[in-house]
Amino acid sequence: MAEDYGCVMLSDEDSEEDAHFPHRQLPELQGTVSKWTNYIHGWQNRYMILKDGTMSYYRNHNETAFGCRGSISVKKAHVKPHEIDECRFDVCLNDCVWYLRTATEEEKHQWVDAIEQHRLEGDGLRRHGSTISLTSNTLSTTSGSSAKRTKGLREKLSEIDTYRDILIKQMDALQSYFDACSETVKGMKNSEATCNGHDPEHESGVEAAVAAVEGGPTGESPQAPPRRFPAYSHITTDTLQKHGAYAMDFRGEALTFKATTAGILTTLSHCVEVMNQREESFRRRLEREAERRRRLEEKLKQMAAQNAQETAAARRVVVMGGPDYEEGPHSVIGEDEFFDAVESALDKMDEEEEFRERLRQKQLSTPQQPAATHPLWPEIEKLTMEQLGYAQQGVEGGVWQLFAEEGEMKMYRRELEEDGLVVDPLKAVHQVRGATAHEMVHHFWSPDVRFEWDTSIEQMTVLDRISSDTLIFLQLHKRVWPTAQRDALFWSHIRQIPSSHPANGPAHDTWIVCNHSTEHPDAPNDGKCVRVDLTVCFVCQTFIDPPPPEGDPITRDNLLTKITYCSVVNPGGWAPASVLRAVYKREYPKFLKRFTQYVVEKSAPQPIAFSGLTIKDHSKHWRG
Repeated sequence: MAEDYGCVMLSDEDSEEDAHFPHRQLPELQGTVSKWTNYIHGWQNRYMILKDGTMSYYRNHNETAFGCRGSISVKKAHVKPHEIDECRFDVCLNDCVWYLRTATEEEKHQWVDAIEQHRLEGDGLRRHGSTISLTSNTLSTTSGSSAKRTKGLREKLSEIDTYRDILIKQMDALQSYFDACSETVKGMKNSEATCNGHDPEHESGVEAAVAAVEGGPTGESPQAPPRRFPAYSHITTDTLQKHGAYAMDFRGEALTFKATTAGILTTLSHCVEVMNQREESFRRRLEREAERRRRLEEKLKQMAAQNAQETAAARRVVVMGGPDYEEGPHSVIGEDEFFDAVESALDKMDEEEEFRERLRQKQLSTPQQPAATHPLWPEIEKLTMEQLGYAQQGVEGGVWQLFAEEGEMKMYRRELEEDGLVVDPLKAVHQVRGATAHEMVHHFWSPDVRFEWDTSIEQMTVLDRISSDTLIFLQLHKRVWPTAQRDALFWSHIRQIPSSHPANGPAHDTWIVCNHSTEHPDAPNDGKCVRVDLTVCFVCQTFIDPPPPEGDPITRDNLLTKITYCSVVNPGGWAPASVLRAVYKREYPKFLKRFTQYVVEKSAPQPIAFSGLTIKDHSKHWRG
C-alpha cells in the first residue's frame, strides 16, 4: 500500500526500510588538534574528544582522567571551514569561538563531518530514504527505486515486443499453411472439369483431392492413416476437410490480433512516457525545494551571525580564544587574562636575558679552535664550493623563468613545491658601480649592520663562532599577520675565492657568502615559531671598468661589481602557494635593489676596501 504525502508517494517498502534504521550511531572522535590560545602563546596542541554532542579538550592525552580544560556543545554550534587555510576550521557557539587546525586536510574533514552529524542529531534532522527528505541536495533512495522500476518497465516492454514478433512469425507460418489448404480445396472442386483433360499442372492436386474424398484408387482402406501428399507433405486429408474452407476468416483474425498487440505496445509506451514525465516533474520539484531550503538556511545563518556580532558589540563580550582583541581604553580583556599575558611577556624577557648571559659565558670560557676541526666544517666547505659552481651556471635552456627585470637587475625562478609548500629556487643577477665585491659581501654577512638594511628581522643572536669568517646565527623575523612568526637557524660563511680558481675568471677579485640551515643545542625547535629552512649564496666579483689612466689610483668610478644571488627557501607552515609567489615577486627585487643601494651609499665616504673589513663584536644579542 502506498501513502500520499502532498503529491509525494511513499511506498510500503520505503517505510519498511526506514523502520529498519530508526537511529544511527553517532561517531566518537578523539585526537590531537592545534587550538589558538592567544597572541602570546599562539597555536598550541590540545587533545580533543567529541562524544555525545559535546566537544572537550585537554592539554594532552595523559590529562583526560583529571577533567577537561574546556568544552562546548556542538548540537547548537556552527562549524565554519576556513576560506584559505585548508586545514583550519572554527567552531562557533553564540559568542564563544574555537579556532582549530589539524595536521592534514583529511583530518579536518573527519572532524567537520563528525560535528555536523552530532549537530543534525541534536536538531532532529536525520536523513531518511523517502523523497521528502531535503537535507541533501542529491536525490533520495526513492528516486533510485523509481529509476529501477522504470528500467524494469522498459525491459518488459522489450520482452512484449519480442513475443509479438514470435507470434507474427507463427501466424505467418499458419497463414501459409492454410493458404496451401485453400488452394488444394479449390483444386478438388475443379477436379471434375479437368479430370478428362488430365491437366498435368493440377494432377497432383486432383489426385490428392480424389484420394481424400473418395478413398481413390490408391488402394488405401478407410482405417488407414490419413494420407500425406508429396506436393504438400504437411497437409493431411483431415486438415483439408476441417480447415481448408476457412482460410480467409483466419487472415482477418490474424490482422485483428496484430492490431491488438500493436495497440497494447503503443499504450504501454505511452504509460512509460507519462511515468517518466511525472518522475522528471517530481525530481525538479524536489530540487527546487532543496534549493529553497538551502537558501533559507544560509539566510538564517547570516542573520544569526549578524545578530551575534551586534550582541557582542553591544555587550562587549570577550571572544574566548580569539586573536581579535588588544589593549585599549575600551578593552574587553579580563583582568586575569591581561595579567597572565603581561606575566608571560616578562618571563620571556627574563629567559632571553639568561640566554644571552649563558652565551656570553660560553664564548668566554671556550677557547677558539681551528675551523677545520669543527664538526660542521666539512659541510661548510663542500656546500660553499657547490653553491659557487651553481651561481656560475647560466640561466639558458628554458628551465628558468624571468619574473622581474629592472635596469641591470634580472630575477629568475624555477617553480618547485615540496609537500604542498613553495620552495622555488631563485637566481638574481645584478651589477652596480661604486663599491667592491668585498664591501658588498661584508655588509651582507656582518651582524653589526644587518638591522640597517634588513627590516624583516625582529632580533638576532650569534649562537656560535666557528672561525673569524664563519658564524652561527639565530634570527627571529617579524610576524606579518595572519602568518605565524618564523625564525631561522643557520651557519654563515664568508671567503675570498683565490685568483687562480676558474670561477674568478677575468675579475679583479671574487667573494662569496654562503648561508645554510643547521641545528644547535642552544636553539631547539620548540614549535613556538615556524622554522625556515634555507640555502643562500651571495657571489660578488669586482671589475676595474673602465681602467684608470696609467699611474692614476683607482677611484670608485672605476669599480663595477657583478652580483649573483641564489636562494632556496622553504618557509614551512601553511602559507598558500599563490600568496608566497606573489610576495616573492614583490619583495625580492625590492630587497636586492635596497641592499645594493645601501652598500654604495655606506661605502662612498670610506676608503676603497678590496679586503680587511671585520665585524666589531660577535658575542652579542641584537634586537631591532
